[in-house]
Amino acid sequence: MTQMTARDIAHAAGIALNTPVTEAERLSGGDLCVVLRLHLGTGGSVVAKSGPAPRVEAKMLTAIRATGVPAPKVLAVSDRVLVLEDLPDDGVLNGSGWRALGAALRRLHGTTGTTYGWPEDYAFGALRIPNAPVADWPGFWAERRLLPKAAALPPPFARRLEALARELPNRLPRTPAPALLHGDLWSGNLLAQRGTFTGLVDPASYHGHGEVDLAMLHLFGTPGPEFAEAYGATEPGCATRRPIYQLWPAIVHVRLFGAGYHGMLDGLLTRCGV
Repeated sequence: MTQMTARDIAHAAGIALNTPVTEAERLSGGDLCVVLRLHLGTGGSVVAKSGPAPRVEAKMLTAIRATGVPAPKVLAVSDRVLVLEDLPDDGVLNGSGWRALGAALRRLHGTTGTTYGWPEDYAFGALRIPNAPVADWPGFWAERRLLPKAAALPPPFARRLEALARELPNRLPRTPAPALLHGDLWSGNLLAQRGTFTGLVDPASYHGHGEVDLAMLHLFGTPGPEFAEAYGATEPGCATRRPIYQLWPAIVHVRLFGAGYHGMLDGLLTRCGV
């Protein structure tokens, strides 16, 4: 499918809502898709976006909201566009906001599934994310995250990932609780207004070890100390497992954005001892 333009998205959203769109403004972010704030002829505004699988993303957001964790309400969805509640956001979390995020993430991870994965595959842009269930967690992390993209990396990276994958049964818990994950938890996907946490957006959800979200959140930033206090205690060995879980977003960044992320991937593999 060809990339939708802002005009395409506004038009498709108006049809999905059966409401005229009077103005469209592009929002920041959206490295892999176009995100717009649309002002409606009936008053108010919504957020509309393209994406690889709008219906799948809608299900993910609905699952997050069902736990009581803030996320935008799905207002309309089609095969081409997702239309969402326009939650307030100025991008800045303060201490109480970090505390609210910690409590929300603990709540999210307390909602568990019956297996690891998600009923449907997903994607970051053109990069497919396989989510088919695997019975044990080390197997899922190897077969659905580390190895599928290894063959497309420079051979030295691929060999190191393959070596690590063989060790995962000894380095990851076999059957941790299959927590509901956001799946792409970094600061750009956290909404905040005047320091207060207002919602999670742009999920790539599946069920897995809750430490995956914590690892991603710490890869590109440093949550305030209030976050850890509110989230609560982590399992023994969390710090040792963190670089293993951070390898997935590093691989994704290499595949999507190129060799500028080779240093990150190399450093994480070294921290993993391979």
